[in-house]
Amino acid sequence: MSDTHLTIEDHVAVLEICRPPANYFDEALIGELVATLERLDDDASCRAVVLCSEGKHFCAGADFGGTFASGRAETAARLYRRALALFRTRKPIIAAVQGAAVGGGLGLACVADFRVADADTRFVANFAGLGFHQGFGLSVTLPAIVGRQRAADLLLRSATVRGKEAHAIGLADRLAEPGGQRGTAVAWAREIAAAAPLAVASIRATLRADLADLVQAALDHELAEQTRLWETADSVEGIAASIERRAPSFAGR
Repeated sequence: MSDTHLTIEDHVAVLEICRPPANYFDEALIGELVATLERLDDDASCRAVVLCSEGKHFCAGADFGGTFASGRAETAARLYRRALALFRTRKPIIAAVQGAAVGGGLGLACVADFRVADADTRFVANFAGLGFHQGFGLSVTLPAIVGRQRAADLLLRSATVRGKEAHAIGLADRLAEPGGQRGTAVAWAREIAAAAPLAVASIRATLRADLADLVQAALDHELAEQTRLWETADSVEGIAASIERRAPSFAGR
């Protein structure tokens, strides 16, 4: 059974993740997104893509159950190899972000060219609060979006950024009325789709020319650091505290 749903109307594809309410991702879901976006690259009826999710949250990050829990490094390596292809797709992507985009879910939102939020949207850079390094290419994408200093601030504080602040710092490109993210994103995508498609493709390719290569190098480093830090007592404590909904107590080991 598919975990995504695709519609195309007026040259705009709406690609919906269907794992409500939290829309956690794993290797299979990332692979499904990649396969769909690659098909859309060759579909002349699609000129822009809206990436959205069913349910309460855009994406609460990676699924820590199952194979991820038993072999995190190997599972993350496979997932990142799949995810890299997201950065090589050719159609403009607007992410309609409702609820929370947490950890890897923030990384997924930052794959997109643009993000639409509302006042209640939360972008959560929670890696340091869980005791490990950021992933999903955020070492490249987040500084590119909000600037190096602000990205460092968000990551080092394990910060949560709500919609209005996200819009003020450029993490959200547009702030919709409550619950209006998808409609705003579709309307915006139609504006892009109305422009000359060859010119749009050319401009986007120029602006993102080295993005995938930079992300590939970052993913290798991110995975190495995640693998190292997952073995620490602080990571065990951070993840346990998150599951138990309490404040962590880190010992620096």
